[in-house]
Amino acid sequence: MISPEGAQRVRPNMPHYGVAADATAGMLSWDWVAQQMQTARNYWICSVRADGRPHAAPVWGAWFARALFFGTDENSVKAANILRDPRVVIHLDSGDDVVIFEGELAPAALSAESMAALDALYTEKYGISPELDTSDSLLFQMHPRKVFAWQEKDFPSTATCWLFD
Repeated sequence: MISPEGAQRVRPNMPHYGVAADATAGMLSWDWVAQQMQTARNYWICSVRADGRPHAAPVWGAWFARALFFGTDENSVKAANILRDPRVVIHLDSGDDVVIFEGELAPAALSAESMAALDALYTEKYGISPELDTSDSLLFQMHPRKVFAWQEKDFPSTATCWLFD
């Protein structure tokens, strides 16, 4: 899939790095992004504290139903930040195979069946149950506004951006 529903694939605005806005050869597909998200072990959540200081923390999560889901303790710094201001940046560990999401997090509303499937996926991935349905845990889902991706080995030809409605 080139782009998910509701997204437009374009070149990112990076002319000083040799990214030509009108060149489309080499752009990545959304399937490539989804594969990176599925296989990633860690996802870095970047949020903002009430006083404006940035906060970054790695989390475990799962790419499920075309979205990133992760849980956190309701008393964590990231939970307080997200509940106050859901705008975040999420990125993967790699600086070579780059995926960066900009958007909002929202509390996930999953059916019991979907929750069981997410739990099974997480357990298979990490070897432990996430216990995301406990009373002191919050489950979030990413709603992207913009996604950047590229492969360093083929940069700038792979530099790709998706803009969501």
